[in-house]
Amino acid sequence: MAEMKRQQNLGESTHLQPIYAAHKNAVSSFQALIHRLGGIPCEDSGAWGTWAKIVLEGANILGKKVALKTLLEGEKSGAKDYEKVLQDAELSSDVRALIETKLLPEQQSHIRTLDRLLDTAPE
Repeated sequence: MAEMKRQQNLGESTHLQPIYAAHKNAVSSFQALIHRLGGIPCEDSGAWGTWAKIVLEGANILGKKVALKTLLEGEKSGAKDYEKVLQDAELSSDVRALIETKLLPEQQSHIRTLDRLLDTAPE
């Protein structure tokens, strides 16, 4: 009997795994900063994290292009959120540095990666 090759889940994509890892690192960075500032960080991924997981798991049903477009919009929204936060004159220097030197550049890299994947994704 011939073995059937399992179709790769979009969430297992070698191109998306680094984005997932960067988001996990961003969460860890924020949690550590919140602890250092005396706060108690949130432990869940929030609405967007839940939505992203659903999109990745449903990519075979939705189609990879639709899933990638949805993820791209989420990344763009996140970048806009970071840019908006950076406009706050009262933002602590620790938070500003984290966003400017790490989080926003990573977000912009994710956008470029997803744009490239969309250009090559089948309809």
